[in-house]
Amino acid sequence: MRIGIIGAGNMAQGLGRQWAAAGHEVAFGARDAARAAAAAAHAGAGARAVAGPAAAAAFGEAVLLAVPAERAEEVVAAAAPPAGRVLIDCTNPIAPGLVLTTAGGPSMAERIAAAAPGTHVVKAFNVCHESVWRLTPPVFDGRPLAVPLCGDDPAALALVGRLVAGLGAEPVPAGGLDRAGLLEAATAFAIGLWFAGRDVRALFPPLAHAGGTG
Repeated sequence: MRIGIIGAGNMAQGLGRQWAAAGHEVAFGARDAARAAAAAAHAGAGARAVAGPAAAAAFGEAVLLAVPAERAEEVVAAAAPPAGRVLIDCTNPIAPGLVLTTAGGPSMAERIAAAAPGTHVVKAFNVCHESVWRLTPPVFDGRPLAVPLCGDDPAALALVGRLVAGLGAEPVPAGGLDRAGLLEAATAFAIGLWFAGRDVRALFPPLAHAGGTG
């Protein structure tokens, strides 16, 4: 698969390196050409740098938007991904104090969709620290990491699901893009607990007991 990556930071590098190692063609495009070149070199064979975010958006069947949330709308609007492109949003609109910058309004994923009309936005990869995406595979206590996906287009969700599965993780359909705000809020909540040294998994019973014990 051809995958364009807008950005050259830690998330871009972590996922880009894994996808290149899996045999995908990966193109990094960023405002800083030197950083894009460094990200491509880090990703290894199968990766290249292209001339900025617009070139990355035009390159792939899928495009990963891996820039700070506060710049996401501006960057994706300028990059103008072609209509029909699968656009993966891994951003977290979280401000100091672990509050959402989008509180009371559309989710960041919905704002990105509005800034890139005609694309198929899928919210994914936003729950975990970038270091998790450098693990091969991301398996904990014998269980593959579950990756929630929010989006409206079935084909786009299936494509992103294949990219998730290729990392050794488990794609989990989590509803339409109108539920992406819940995922963003849940991530902010979880990060606060992790910063406090708490294990978020301890908040939830096993699936067999989730609906009561009968």
